[in-house]
Amino acid sequence: MTDVFARLGRVVARHPVRAVAAWGVLTAVGLLLAVVGVQGGTLFDRLTTGAPGVPGSESEQARDILAAQDESGPSLTLALSDVDPADPAVGEAMQAVRSDLAALDGVASVIDPLGLPDGPSSAAAAPLVSRTGDGFLVVVGLEPDLPEQQQALDAVQERLERVPDDLRDAAPDASGLVGGSSLVVEQITDQVEQDLRTGEAVALPVALLVMVLVFGGFLAAAMPLAGAVASIGVGLGALLALSYLLDLDASVVNVVTLLGLGLSIDYGLLVVSRFREELHGLLDDDGGRRARRRRGDGAVAEAVERTMGTAGRTVAFSAVTVALALSGLLLLRPPILRSVGVAGVAVVLVAVATALTLVPALLAMGGRRLAQPSVLARVPALHGVLERTADGRSDDGAFGRLAGRVQRRPWASLAGAVVVLLVLAAPLLGLQLRNSTTELLPSGTTQRAFVDLLSRDYPAASSPAVTVVAEGSLEDVTRWAEGLAGLDGVASVDPPSAAGSYVVAGVRVDDDDTAGPAAQRVVREIREQDAPFPTWVTGQAAAQIDFVDALRAGAPAALLVVVVATFVLLFLMTGSVVLPLQALVVNALSIAASLGVLVWAFQDGRLAGLLGFTPTGGVETYVVVLVVAFAFGLSMDYELFLVSRIAELRDAGVPDGEAVRRGLQRSGRIITSAAAIIVVVFAGFVAGDLLVIQEVGFALAVGILVDATLVRLVLVPATLTLLGRAAWWAPAPLRRLHARLPIGH
Repeated sequence: MTDVFARLGRVVARHPVRAVAAWGVLTAVGLLLAVVGVQGGTLFDRLTTGAPGVPGSESEQARDILAAQDESGPSLTLALSDVDPADPAVGEAMQAVRSDLAALDGVASVIDPLGLPDGPSSAAAAPLVSRTGDGFLVVVGLEPDLPEQQQALDAVQERLERVPDDLRDAAPDASGLVGGSSLVVEQITDQVEQDLRTGEAVALPVALLVMVLVFGGFLAAAMPLAGAVASIGVGLGALLALSYLLDLDASVVNVVTLLGLGLSIDYGLLVVSRFREELHGLLDDDGGRRARRRRGDGAVAEAVERTMGTAGRTVAFSAVTVALALSGLLLLRPPILRSVGVAGVAVVLVAVATALTLVPALLAMGGRRLAQPSVLARVPALHGVLERTADGRSDDGAFGRLAGRVQRRPWASLAGAVVVLLVLAAPLLGLQLRNSTTELLPSGTTQRAFVDLLSRDYPAASSPAVTVVAEGSLEDVTRWAEGLAGLDGVASVDPPSAAGSYVVAGVRVDDDDTAGPAAQRVVREIREQDAPFPTWVTGQAAAQIDFVDALRAGAPAALLVVVVATFVLLFLMTGSVVLPLQALVVNALSIAASLGVLVWAFQDGRLAGLLGFTPTGGVETYVVVLVVAFAFGLSMDYELFLVSRIAELRDAGVPDGEAVRRGLQRSGRIITSAAAIIVVVFAGFVAGDLLVIQEVGFALAVGILVDATLVRLVLVPATLTLLGRAAWWAPAPLRRLHARLPIGH
């Protein structure tokens, strides 16, 4: 297999301009299609959002039944504040407003308490009047199946937003908020696009700065960054193509795009660093006078070939490991997780492709200039800094000295690292899972404010926490529903109403948290009731229960596949059965620590003020799954960076302890630099405003920080030192099998 990558390096070194040109075209096309769009709209126009569901679950069946029975079109609602609905002047002004709205194309109905036959004081108007009496709702419904639905919604929204001005003479302080499901989707997708730009604006400049320190100049630093830009462009184009095959949730784009950005920089760092090491070695061997071949600089071409045979192989194994971790999501039932799995694998493939073709091509074009001191190194103030950060050829340095200290006290180092990880993981014991909707939006956004206002001032108009769909007569369901009012945690039961051939009853809970533990207990109790007719229970709490149940059902198979595949992959790379076990245990501790800190920061709200979010009392359910999958893949990334270098030294005859020390010295700089960059990349998530993106970014940033420092620099060297030669053990039949496989170090 090493020969395969070496041959690839040889081909790229011979035709670098073609490779760079091809990637330039692919990047431009990908960005153009994703941002400008094709006939079906841009990538961001094609995103979906909403509470994640599970096809076939009880809550999803109830939603499907209600959707099938609902023959109305979409609607928008205006919530007016500081307006007295009983004021005759307000009623007079609203007559003109109703006429204007009804005249708009596609409008089927306009409902407000002032337009009802008995006026705002009637029982029918009560749900539309604020409980404080100083506001009311205006609900505009559209005709179903409108061909120009979006244009109609835009026209209705624009007219509703002008209503407070129409009422200014009667109510000088009038204000209003327009809300609706279509506006929630629009605001979330807009926030995703904005957060993606914020993340890239933070990540790319800092990544360039870190790489300048790593490589001592802009030329070498720009090459991994070029790979990252290509990954973003082609990755967005790939996501657009996938959006025609499956539904992509809005949060997916940010997560997988910045994952691809981080991975491409990781891989580019490794490839560029190894190329410079190989090129320095070749030039030192012949005093810098290596003859030029017919097809370019022989030393440069050979350095590219050697780099691909070593670092290229490690990058490929790493990408397969990350892809395997993400492919485990395909075995889970929730579509949002499957879409993340497919999109994530696609972006990982793009990232590894740039590292194995575009970056080597740029290296071949840069040639011997990459082995020469940069202009920055000639600046007196920077020379000393770059000498310490950019020289990766020495076997003596800070990382080697750190490994030496760990090796002198391996048991103490091991115990200390494990204790710290367990302390960080402790909050995970109190984990509460949530499936949020508008709560994901920051509190200052219009739709979040609208939903909060509706819940606070219009309780009768807000949706009940739990909805029961029954297939029975209205009388029978009404009698049965009366018994639900006596269940623990139930505040009231709305009068059942007919919905086609079904009957719907809303159940309101004592707790304001419509998806919290109290609401979930009510859902379980209702589902346990022996109804004389078929029933389905839905709502946010019910959907959350079904989502978690689906995860529990599919997690064992997904974990088994990922663990077995990772074990086999690491065995193929190292020839050891002990190292894969060590990696799995260590990575599990690292992931648990990152999730524990996530619970402490977001569920407990300890960092709410600092990070600017409103706690929801839990962590988003699918965030936990994404963090486990992504953190596992990235942790294995750094495991392979370190272990492959140690294995290479052992194969060269270096004793085990010395191989660990020198391997950490040679790879530690790359691991910590790559980790610093990817932490910045994921910190770009935290700089955004969408809660689910903030949670993912924070957890992964913490996970990578812990993994690249405490785990890779202390725990793994201590473990390998204590294991000694046993770390590389395998049964004799497996050793013979590995020896026959063309997968050398």
